[in-house]
Amino acid sequence: MEPPVDLDLDRENGLTIEWSDGRRVFYPIGYLRKMSPSADMKQLREEMARNPLTILPDGYTGGKVRAVEAELVGNYAIKITFSDGHDTGIYSWAYLRDIEPRDTSARDPRLRDT
Repeated sequence: MEPPVDLDLDRENGLTIEWSDGRRVFYPIGYLRKMSPSADMKQLREEMARNPLTILPDGYTGGKVRAVEAELVGNYAIKITFSDGHDTGIYSWAYLRDIEPRDTSARDPRLRDT
């Protein structure tokens, strides 16, 4: 998987990635937090699929979470630390392509018409 051409992190709103094929994708911060590839979040998503009454941890229910820090991991991923303390997810480029938001209304707010 080729790395992105450009990464732009708005800590309050989301991550915009431009891929080598020219596709630009906006990932809202809350969405990235919920879709963290960490083992504990993967387990929580599986549990929620089995039991819709699963008790969710703080920060998962739509409260305003922001990105505190982000760092590249080699040439294959990005690691994001969130304001709720979650910092164990490493988002590979392939994983980010797999989880591209399908909701076209979830766009970079800086690009919206005012």
